[in-house]
Amino acid sequence: MKVLVIGGSGFIGTNLSRELVDRGHDVTVLARNPEDDELPDSVKTVSGDVTDYDSIEGAFEGQHAVIFLVALSPLFKPKGGDQKHLEIHLGGTENAVKAAEAHDVKRFIQMSALGADPDGPTAYIRAKGQAENVVQASELKWTIFRPSVVFGEGGEFVSFTKKLAPPYVTPLPGGGKTRFQPIWVGDLVPMLADALDDDAHVGKTYEVGGPERLTLAEVAKLAHGADGRSVTVVPVPMGLAGVGLSIGGMLPGFPMGSDQYRSLKFDNTTSDNDVGAFDRAEADLKTLSAYLN
Repeated sequence: MKVLVIGGSGFIGTNLSRELVDRGHDVTVLARNPEDDELPDSVKTVSGDVTDYDSIEGAFEGQHAVIFLVALSPLFKPKGGDQKHLEIHLGGTENAVKAAEAHDVKRFIQMSALGADPDGPTAYIRAKGQAENVVQASELKWTIFRPSVVFGEGGEFVSFTKKLAPPYVTPLPGGGKTRFQPIWVGDLVPMLADALDDDAHVGKTYEVGGPERLTLAEVAKLAHGADGRSVTVVPVPMGLAGVGLSIGGMLPGFPMGSDQYRSLKFDNTTSDNDVGAFDRAEADLKTLSAYLN
């Protein structure tokens, strides 16, 4: 099968491209500045910007399937402000769906996010929810994935946690009680590939997470503990943290803002982990602690 992986030179994309090649697929990666150092030699690369339809449309010619992975990180304030979430997540998806329909691409797999909701509490969640609506309203045979945070070599979740929660004495909003369900990239990408290979997954939206539901404080302790450092959490009232992050967000170069503060007010866990749809059990998945150690 000829597969176009949009955003395929990033953390998840490089791992997925290797998985697809191993399964015998003909893979093309589309990205703004595709880097092929981490990609298999057989993978072709194409330059394009998902916010510019004309720059990506030609890459869809002759493709059997598209996997849309393009995403801004919800962990950091995007350059250009929260409007960038709409431009890239929604606008990029609209362009990809339009091009897929124009070139009679049959399968479309969309990487969304847990809690995606057009009326959600953050710009990231709202844009992801609106992008889902575009995919679901299309003529394509679609599958949507809503993963929790993804960890692995080259991922940003662990490094972000270390920055947000420094070692030893660690002030955290609300005491770091926000819960996550980290999933290892090596467990996630086979599910994406399975969805591509099996039409039983067409028209389905899957929430997927790892085997543990960990608070931010617990993640910080695991991450620094792997480096031999201790963590003592000092709770910061959520209201005070919100004021600090909102003010900080107005400063050039400050990595977080009010949107990131709002994201810490709700858990990032599945309501019903759908890994079973891919013949996997939570107990079979790699834990964050096993990865770190």
